[in-house]
Amino acid sequence: MTNRTVLRGGHVLSMDPDIGDLPQGDVLIEDGKIAAVRPEISADAEVLDMTGRIVIPGFVDTHRHTWEASIRNVAPDATLDDYFVDILDTFAPLYTPEDVYAANLAGALECLNAGITTLVDWSHINNTPEHPDAAIRGLAESGIRAQYAYGSANTSLADYWFESKIAIPGDDVRRIRGKYFASDAGLLTMALATRGPGFCVNDVVTAEWALARELDIPITVHVAMGRLAGRFGMVKQLKDLGLLGPDTTYIHCCYLHEDEWLMVADSGGTVSVAPQVELQMGHGWPPVMKAVEYGLRPSLSIDVVTTVPGDMFTQMRAAFGAERARVNADCWKANMPVPDTMLTARQMLEMATRNGAHVAGVEDRTGSLTPGKRADVVAVDATALNVAPVHDAAAAVALSADVSNVDTVIVDGVIRKRDGRLVADVDRARRLVQESRDRLLAAKEAKSAA
Repeated sequence: MTNRTVLRGGHVLSMDPDIGDLPQGDVLIEDGKIAAVRPEISADAEVLDMTGRIVIPGFVDTHRHTWEASIRNVAPDATLDDYFVDILDTFAPLYTPEDVYAANLAGALECLNAGITTLVDWSHINNTPEHPDAAIRGLAESGIRAQYAYGSANTSLADYWFESKIAIPGDDVRRIRGKYFASDAGLLTMALATRGPGFCVNDVVTAEWALARELDIPITVHVAMGRLAGRFGMVKQLKDLGLLGPDTTYIHCCYLHEDEWLMVADSGGTVSVAPQVELQMGHGWPPVMKAVEYGLRPSLSIDVVTTVPGDMFTQMRAAFGAERARVNADCWKANMPVPDTMLTARQMLEMATRNGAHVAGVEDRTGSLTPGKRADVVAVDATALNVAPVHDAAAAVALSADVSNVDTVIVDGVIRKRDGRLVADVDRARRLVQESRDRLLAAKEAKSAA
């Protein structure tokens, strides 16, 4: 029996250029897929009234260390250098599999609550073989669409982040690939979260890239975050090693050299920008328009909730404000008019949806409200005082709405949030992550006292 749902009468922002916007439109979902998007649809189906709602594709977060949900806001004033010491060298070695499970479950539910339906979980917390199993279990139980990116352990900052000679364990990566990701068609898929040149010796870099390509999984790597990493010339080193390819996502990119931007573009690579972190922690200006200038489709990501909020609304505004501030200041200094090609609010929404799906490798199944794609849909309450009255629906989402306005969230056709409330055991998730926080703080104190 076919399972049908109609989202009726909302302001539909399909993010599909062939469909466009429907100021009043319907979205038909059949068996987890988007079947039609039209001004009016008659069907024998459950009806969800979207009157006063802006209906959009789910947001895509292309880089989040979800395991850090247990230590939210523990480093609010941190720089990037502080983060390496305070988080990776202090808290990460203390994480048990139970801590990772609790954080991934709570962190993924946080995403769904905020309208993020797809997540790239950059999981560099694999201190034991049980850690990745726990991370994947948390993601799976939440119901989110996610790319689990298997990363290094974090048991020693010196061993893993300074010319490291320790490669990600290939046998365990193969185990995880075979056990959980034998098919790439599921709600959860797999990637490899590598550290890259400068952080690892060349033999390790080459081995990790070879492992990912042996297993036919994409690669995700931080590059040029801050001037020090920029001086590494990481993309150039990858080119010299013969490793550039369309399977690689480059995160941050704030201090990429001009020739490195060309290398990324020419190789078919993709880009993930984490605007609030980059501004706040000293990575550099979020390079969203720099990526666009090179023909790339930049996506947005949250990065770390130890230091910044975990929602996409924050990221859209941070990138939008920072880029326009940068251009305005440069034009003022040069006594030149502001160009007509300034970043727009609609571009921000596109980066948070379609571009994100492109970067996460799932644009064939999500990122726009296109018939044939899986039904990952979000409805934003446009009657709320912080959103109404709506003049420009894309601007309303990108510049006015917040998490409290996320009314409905659907992933793969399954309702995960309805009437502003998650369809999940939120109390259990909160309890688990609070217990994890308490364990980690106690372990930290015991370690300090030893």
